[in-house]
Amino acid sequence: MIHHVWGLFTHPDREWQDIRGEEEESIGHVYLTHTLILAAIPAVSAYIGTTQMGWAIGDGVPVMLTHESAIWMTIMSYIAMLAGVSIMSGFIHWMARTYNATPSLARCIAFATYTATPLFIGGLAALYPHMWLGMMIGTAAVCYTVYLLYVGVPTFMKIPADEGFMFSSSILAVGLVVLVAIMAFTVVLWGIGVGPEYTN
Repeated sequence: MIHHVWGLFTHPDREWQDIRGEEEESIGHVYLTHTLILAAIPAVSAYIGTTQMGWAIGDGVPVMLTHESAIWMTIMSYIAMLAGVSIMSGFIHWMARTYNATPSLARCIAFATYTATPLFIGGLAALYPHMWLGMMIGTAAVCYTVYLLYVGVPTFMKIPADEGFMFSSSILAVGLVVLVAIMAFTVVLWGIGVGPEYTN
Protein backbone atom coordinates (compact mmCIF):
# COMPACT_ATOMS: atom_id res chain seq x y z
CA MET A 1 0.00 0.00 0.00
CA ILE A 2 2.67 2.51 1.05
CA HIS A 3 4.60 2.28 -2.22
CA HIS A 4 1.40 3.00 -4.16
CA VAL A 5 0.64 6.02 -1.99
CA TRP A 6 4.14 7.37 -2.61
CA GLY A 7 3.92 6.57 -6.32
CA LEU A 8 0.62 8.40 -6.73
CA PHE A 9 2.36 11.57 -5.58
CA THR A 10 5.58 11.14 -7.56
CA HIS A 11 4.51 9.48 -10.84
CA PRO A 12 0.71 9.02 -10.84
CA ASP A 13 0.27 7.89 -14.44
CA ARG A 14 2.74 5.02 -14.13
CA GLU A 15 1.46 4.14 -10.67
CA TRP A 16 -2.12 3.75 -11.95
CA GLN A 17 -0.80 1.30 -14.52
CA ASP A 18 0.98 -0.66 -11.78
CA ILE A 19 -2.15 -0.74 -9.62
CA ARG A 20 -4.24 -1.85 -12.60
CA GLY A 21 -1.79 -4.64 -13.42
CA GLU A 22 -1.70 -6.14 -9.93
CA GLU A 23 -3.40 -9.39 -9.06
CA GLU A 24 -6.98 -8.80 -7.96
CA GLU A 25 -7.63 -8.67 -4.23
CA SER A 26 -10.81 -9.51 -2.32
CA ILE A 27 -13.04 -6.72 -1.04
CA GLY A 28 -12.13 -7.60 2.55
CA HIS A 29 -8.42 -7.48 1.79
CA VAL A 30 -8.73 -4.10 0.06
CA TYR A 31 -10.53 -2.66 3.07
CA LEU A 32 -8.17 -4.16 5.64
CA THR A 33 -4.95 -3.16 3.88
CA HIS A 34 -5.98 0.12 2.25
CA THR A 35 -9.29 1.79 3.04
CA LEU A 36 -9.52 1.27 6.81
CA ILE A 37 -5.94 2.48 7.32
CA LEU A 38 -6.05 5.56 5.09
CA ALA A 39 -9.48 6.68 6.34
CA ALA A 40 -8.21 6.53 9.93
CA ILE A 41 -5.58 9.23 9.28
CA PRO A 42 -7.90 12.28 9.29
CA ALA A 43 -10.16 10.84 12.00
CA VAL A 44 -7.33 10.16 14.46
CA SER A 45 -5.60 13.44 13.58
CA ALA A 46 -8.79 15.39 14.29
CA TYR A 47 -9.21 13.63 17.63
CA ILE A 48 -5.67 14.53 18.69
CA GLY A 49 -5.89 18.08 17.38
CA THR A 50 -9.25 18.93 18.96
CA THR A 51 -8.44 17.42 22.36
CA GLN A 52 -4.75 18.28 22.76
CA MET A 53 -4.09 21.41 20.67
CA GLY A 54 -7.47 23.08 20.30
CA TRP A 55 -8.07 26.15 18.19
CA ALA A 56 -8.09 29.82 19.07
CA ILE A 57 -9.76 32.86 17.57
CA GLY A 58 -7.37 35.78 17.75
CA ASP A 59 -5.50 35.86 21.06
CA GLY A 60 -8.21 33.99 22.94
CA VAL A 61 -7.81 30.86 25.01
CA PRO A 62 -7.67 27.71 22.85
CA VAL A 63 -10.99 25.87 22.62
CA MET A 64 -10.86 22.09 22.90
CA LEU A 65 -13.38 19.28 22.78
CA THR A 66 -13.99 16.90 25.64
CA HIS A 67 -12.54 13.44 25.10
CA GLU A 68 -16.00 11.86 25.08
CA SER A 69 -17.29 14.29 22.47
CA ALA A 70 -14.14 13.96 20.35
CA ILE A 71 -14.30 10.16 20.40
CA TRP A 72 -17.93 10.22 19.30
CA MET A 73 -17.18 12.66 16.48
CA THR A 74 -14.09 10.66 15.44
CA ILE A 75 -16.13 7.48 15.14
CA MET A 76 -18.88 9.23 13.19
CA SER A 77 -16.43 10.90 10.78
CA TYR A 78 -14.60 7.59 10.27
CA ILE A 79 -17.87 5.82 9.44
CA ALA A 80 -18.83 8.69 7.10
CA MET A 81 -15.53 8.39 5.21
CA LEU A 82 -15.89 4.62 4.86
CA ALA A 83 -19.49 5.06 3.71
CA GLY A 84 -18.38 7.68 1.19
CA VAL A 85 -15.77 5.33 -0.27
CA SER A 86 -18.35 2.53 -0.47
CA ILE A 87 -20.93 4.71 -2.21
CA MET A 88 -18.39 6.05 -4.69
CA SER A 89 -17.08 2.53 -5.37
CA GLY A 90 -20.58 1.28 -6.07
CA PHE A 91 -21.24 4.16 -8.45
CA ILE A 92 -17.93 3.63 -10.27
CA HIS A 93 -18.68 -0.08 -10.61
CA TRP A 94 -22.17 0.63 -11.96
CA MET A 95 -21.11 3.46 -14.28
CA ALA A 96 -18.19 1.50 -15.75
CA ARG A 97 -20.61 -0.66 -17.74
CA THR A 98 -21.68 2.43 -19.67
CA TYR A 99 -18.13 2.67 -21.01
CA ASN A 100 -17.76 -1.07 -21.65
CA ALA A 101 -15.36 -1.43 -18.75
CA THR A 102 -15.75 -4.38 -16.42
CA PRO A 103 -13.74 -3.80 -13.24
CA SER A 104 -14.67 -5.86 -10.19
CA LEU A 105 -16.18 -4.14 -7.17
CA ALA A 106 -12.94 -4.79 -5.26
CA ARG A 107 -10.96 -2.93 -7.94
CA CYS A 108 -13.44 -0.06 -7.79
CA ILE A 109 -13.02 0.16 -4.02
CA ALA A 110 -9.24 0.24 -4.47
CA PHE A 111 -9.59 2.93 -7.15
CA ALA A 112 -11.86 5.09 -4.96
CA THR A 113 -9.53 4.68 -1.99
CA TYR A 114 -6.37 5.56 -3.92
CA THR A 115 -8.08 8.49 -5.62
CA ALA A 116 -9.04 9.89 -2.21
CA THR A 117 -5.51 9.37 -0.85
CA PRO A 118 -4.59 13.10 -0.95
CA LEU A 119 -7.71 13.89 1.09
CA PHE A 120 -6.82 11.23 3.65
CA ILE A 121 -3.18 12.33 3.89
CA GLY A 122 -4.26 15.98 4.01
CA GLY A 123 -6.21 15.09 7.13
CA LEU A 124 -2.90 15.27 9.00
CA ALA A 125 -3.47 19.03 9.03
CA ALA A 126 -6.13 18.41 11.69
CA LEU A 127 -3.32 17.72 14.17
CA TYR A 128 -2.98 21.50 14.34
CA PRO A 129 -6.53 22.80 13.82
CA HIS A 130 -5.81 26.24 12.40
CA MET A 131 -8.32 27.64 9.90
CA TRP A 132 -5.86 28.95 7.29
CA LEU A 133 -3.63 25.88 7.46
CA GLY A 134 -6.67 23.65 7.04
CA MET A 135 -7.94 25.68 4.09
CA MET A 136 -4.60 25.66 2.28
CA ILE A 137 -3.90 21.97 2.76
CA GLY A 138 -7.54 21.08 2.11
CA THR A 139 -7.61 23.00 -1.15
CA ALA A 140 -4.35 21.41 -2.31
CA ALA A 141 -5.64 17.94 -1.37
CA VAL A 142 -8.91 18.44 -3.27
CA CYS A 143 -7.08 19.71 -6.36
CA TYR A 144 -4.68 16.76 -6.39
CA THR A 145 -7.53 14.30 -5.80
CA VAL A 146 -9.33 15.67 -8.86
CA TYR A 147 -6.08 15.41 -10.83
CA LEU A 148 -5.62 11.77 -9.78
CA LEU A 149 -9.20 11.06 -10.80
CA TYR A 150 -8.83 12.48 -14.31
CA VAL A 151 -5.43 10.85 -14.82
CA GLY A 152 -6.47 7.52 -13.34
CA VAL A 153 -9.83 6.74 -14.96
CA PRO A 154 -8.63 6.21 -18.55
CA THR A 155 -5.67 4.10 -17.40
CA PHE A 156 -7.44 2.12 -14.70
CA MET A 157 -10.60 1.48 -16.72
CA LYS A 158 -8.76 0.98 -20.02
CA ILE A 159 -10.97 3.39 -21.92
CA PRO A 160 -10.15 6.24 -24.36
CA ALA A 161 -9.14 9.58 -22.88
CA ASP A 162 -12.26 11.42 -24.11
CA GLU A 163 -14.55 8.83 -22.51
CA GLY A 164 -12.35 8.92 -19.43
CA PHE A 165 -12.94 12.66 -19.13
CA MET A 166 -16.72 12.17 -19.17
CA PHE A 167 -16.50 9.27 -16.73
CA SER A 168 -14.28 11.28 -14.37
CA SER A 169 -16.65 14.25 -14.52
CA SER A 170 -19.56 11.99 -13.58
CA ILE A 171 -17.61 10.57 -10.64
CA LEU A 172 -16.70 14.07 -9.50
CA ALA A 173 -20.33 15.21 -9.64
CA VAL A 174 -21.50 12.22 -7.58
CA GLY A 175 -18.67 12.81 -5.12
CA LEU A 176 -19.86 16.38 -4.56
CA VAL A 177 -23.40 15.13 -3.97
CA VAL A 178 -22.14 12.58 -1.43
CA LEU A 179 -20.13 15.29 0.34
CA VAL A 180 -23.13 17.61 0.56
CA ALA A 181 -25.29 14.73 1.84
CA ILE A 182 -22.77 13.97 4.60
CA MET A 183 -22.64 17.64 5.58
CA ALA A 184 -26.44 17.84 5.66
CA PHE A 185 -26.61 14.71 7.84
CA THR A 186 -24.09 16.32 10.20
CA VAL A 187 -26.23 19.45 10.48
CA VAL A 188 -29.28 17.30 11.26
CA LEU A 189 -27.38 15.46 14.00
CA TRP A 190 -26.23 18.72 15.54
CA GLY A 191 -29.80 20.01 15.34
CA ILE A 192 -31.08 17.14 17.48
CA GLY A 193 -28.38 17.66 20.08
CA VAL A 194 -25.65 15.27 18.94
CA GLY A 195 -22.96 17.90 18.63
CA PRO A 196 -19.55 18.81 20.05
CA GLU A 197 -18.99 19.52 23.73
CA TYR A 198 -16.23 21.93 24.71
CA THR A 199 -13.92 21.89 27.70
CA ASN A 200 -14.33 25.64 28.30
